[in-house]
Amino acid sequence: VLAEKRSLGSTDGPPHLVVLVPLHSRVTAHGILHLLQSQDSAVVRVDEGKAGGFALLCPQLKQRWRFVTAEAGDLHAVLDLAKVADSLLFILDPADGWDSAGEHCLSCLFAQGLPSYALAVPGGTDLPPKKRIDVRKKLSKAIEKRFPEARLFPLNTEQESSLLLRHLATQKQRHLSFRDRRPHLLAYAAEFVPGDDSDLVGTLKVSGFVRGQTLNVNSLVHIVGHGDFQMSQVDAPPDPLSLNPRVVKGQKRNQDMEVQDDSVNGSDEMEEDIKVLMKADPNKQESLQSEVVPDPMEGEQTWPTEEELQEAEASLKANRRVVKVPKGTSKYQAAWIVDDGEEGSEKGDDEDDDMDDDMMEEAVSQEGESSEEEEEPAEEECETMTVAESLRDDQYDEKVEEDEQMLERYRQERMDEMFPDEVDTPRDVPARVRFQKYRGLKSFRTSPWDPKENLPRDYARIFQFQDFSRTRKHLFRQIEKEETEGASVGWYVTLHICNVPVSVMESFKEGKPLVLFSLLPHEQKMSVLNFLVRRHPSNNEPVKAKEELIFHCGFRRFRASPLFSQHTSADKHKLERFLRLDAALVVTVYAPITFPPASVLLFKQRSNGMHDLIATGSLLSVDPDRIVIKRLVLSGHPFKIFTKTAVVRYMFFSREDVMWFKPVELRTKWGRRGHIREPLGTHGHMKCHFDGQLKSQDTVLLNLYKRVFPKWTYDPHVPEPVPWVRSESALLPPLEVEME
Repeated sequence: VLAEKRSLGSTDGPPHLVVLVPLHSRVTAHGILHLLQSQDSAVVRVDEGKAGGFALLCPQLKQRWRFVTAEAGDLHAVLDLAKVADSLLFILDPADGWDSAGEHCLSCLFAQGLPSYALAVPGGTDLPPKKRIDVRKKLSKAIEKRFPEARLFPLNTEQESSLLLRHLATQKQRHLSFRDRRPHLLAYAAEFVPGDDSDLVGTLKVSGFVRGQTLNVNSLVHIVGHGDFQMSQVDAPPDPLSLNPRVVKGQKRNQDMEVQDDSVNGSDEMEEDIKVLMKADPNKQESLQSEVVPDPMEGEQTWPTEEELQEAEASLKANRRVVKVPKGTSKYQAAWIVDDGEEGSEKGDDEDDDMDDDMMEEAVSQEGESSEEEEEPAEEECETMTVAESLRDDQYDEKVEEDEQMLERYRQERMDEMFPDEVDTPRDVPARVRFQKYRGLKSFRTSPWDPKENLPRDYARIFQFQDFSRTRKHLFRQIEKEETEGASVGWYVTLHICNVPVSVMESFKEGKPLVLFSLLPHEQKMSVLNFLVRRHPSNNEPVKAKEELIFHCGFRRFRASPLFSQHTSADKHKLERFLRLDAALVVTVYAPITFPPASVLLFKQRSNGMHDLIATGSLLSVDPDRIVIKRLVLSGHPFKIFTKTAVVRYMFFSREDVMWFKPVELRTKWGRRGHIREPLGTHGHMKCHFDGQLKSQDTVLLNLYKRVFPKWTYDPHVPEPVPWVRSESALLPPLEVEME
């Protein structure tokens, strides 16, 4: 622990990276940066081309810092910088603490994983001393929910800024496991070299300090928000933030160090001092292949050999039987002729069934007319009313379509809660055709289901581990033993990244952070990822399955349309049509492999471009064999009830459908179990037998199941969100969600 604390910000380690996050519209980072720059015994290096960022070197304390500012409204910049920051410095308003944009920013940071942090409160000097103490106590009490036992640092003088720096240097560092196991860096400088073929794609030279783990040139690198790329070589230029920058290393004459003027031969020395640390080996370099290219002819049946044809003929001769047939009958027709013994037994069964049908049809016909007469008054009870439209402004009615869509979603979610998985049997299509892909199960928990059965074509494009947990443990064991060779932590290096679009350099010139993560083996390959998430209390809009959502998983962000399923310990998991408010659910998508632990944030994009935080959680597993089952429930009404037998109607509307679903077990809402004995008539009435007598108000249910798979909607390009609209309200208590 001491070695880790001493290496951070020292000569041997990377500079202490501090990200300033203003949480209120009334506070700015400019005054705090000016205070921090005015440190005694400190050399200030201002970064070129980056607004508000600078480096602070303290040779006497043997510490070096790098300060970067991120606006709370720019969600992607805050989350990207928090992925690599050593410390976050939250700037609060002395009266209100933070506003709505700051609240949203804190929710996202806590869900992603919060590194070490400090709370600074500038201003407040214009208040009287007594009132200043009251405001400070009120603010401390208000932030207890978010930051228990946190210390507020006033920041108005140089002495207070020195105390804050000392606190940042000596506080315990929080670890984020997804970044501690991967090499990563924040770009200090970047240069784009266009390629020979096109100016839109070229080599990007990114310079920065290696953090986390040793960086290997043969591994792939992920530029956050832009994709995966290969490296061609790694250089070691001079350290621009060295604590003794004027001393030229490597030149010793008469045991004395020579001091040269940087302004005379600065550029020549830079070119001479750049050393090539390593170049990529094509034999050892990781491939960019993310999908398997399926062979359409794989699995096709080949032409049988002569031996197989002879075996087939021999088996046919062995299975032949002698049957008396009329003259002129073909071999195909003769195969369908049944023996006399079989025909007689079938006739006996049919006669018994016809007698039962006649008895039950009489009971049905007696009640048929009365039931029709009872149904007609029900329609007369409904009446229509004409409501006058209120005169409103034209602007008020612009979003009527969105309101109607939202209302329909609320209705669907409400119906799914009241009648889970229940559907109406179609009248225009036979039920045996509409539900032909579904099957019945004796028990959802114990009945077998083969995970390799009827897989979609997209499963031919993904990768699967023979044992994912064993592979993960083996990789992490290698990382702990530090068996990799490359650039060590704390080195200032330049990465040559191949085939990078020019848009990456353009975003860096606009002032957006450029964050790089080195990938572990297999992390560029596509598979099926399962996330365990829970709804965030700040959002209660209905979220339907297969809606497009934005994922922030570890160091990646992408768009996909997920499936929701229950989180259980069984081998089959029931599909959920909506993201529940009161339970943890599993979200399943096609995405690149990521080794857990890794946090995940789910956002939904509004029509105006803003991103709403929907759910938060963590990566559960990478498992294509996880079975997600969609359940359909067909309901029927008991029409005639005998002791343990009942006539059920409205579940099916044809005799053939009743015969098709006859093997499936029935259940009722009041806990009875039974099965279909036989159909009655031709309109879907059926005689059913149960393990007890039914109640007239009970409902008969039939469960059907089908395995479902996610859609291949993975898109690594996520649009930049519109900045969050700030409200000037004071710090509010935690949001309480009330459900009607």
